[in-house]
Amino acid sequence: MSRIFPYPLLIASLVVMWMLLAGFTPGQLLVGIGVALVAAQGLAALQPAKPRLRRWDLLPKLVIIVLYDIVRSNIAVARIILEGSKRERKSGFLTIPLDLRDPTALAILAVILTSTPGTAWLDYNSARGTLLLHVFDLVDEAEWFDLIKNRYEHMLLEIFE
Repeated sequence: MSRIFPYPLLIASLVVMWMLLAGFTPGQLLVGIGVALVAAQGLAALQPAKPRLRRWDLLPKLVIIVLYDIVRSNIAVARIILEGSKRERKSGFLTIPLDLRDPTALAILAVILTSTPGTAWLDYNSARGTLLLHVFDLVDEAEWFDLIKNRYEHMLLEIFE
């Protein structure tokens, strides 16, 4: 059974997402199930490593922090765009040393930083353990180091390592 449905939670999530995006009809349900089964088989062929979560209880806290930061960042970026050239804006690149080594935790950190408006994950050097980050409005580099190291990386270390 696990060979046909290798990732049942993924399959169910994809079917629900398909139905939300395409509409609730019997035909769309069948197409959604077909797409989800093909996607799950494709993922199974890649043989990804199973993530090992040490602290499940911290996931809701991380989600709330990330959602709060995304809303706050949306407001800040909108304010910069609406103000136009009234204020001098300085964008820049930061190289941040990371203690994270778990591939799943690094992927989650990449999603967090890239989904937050005003920041973009550009590169990760696994040999040196450094992240190259672009910041749209770089006012204080120390604040960004603190944000990433103490707000996100620390929590991801507790969850995954």
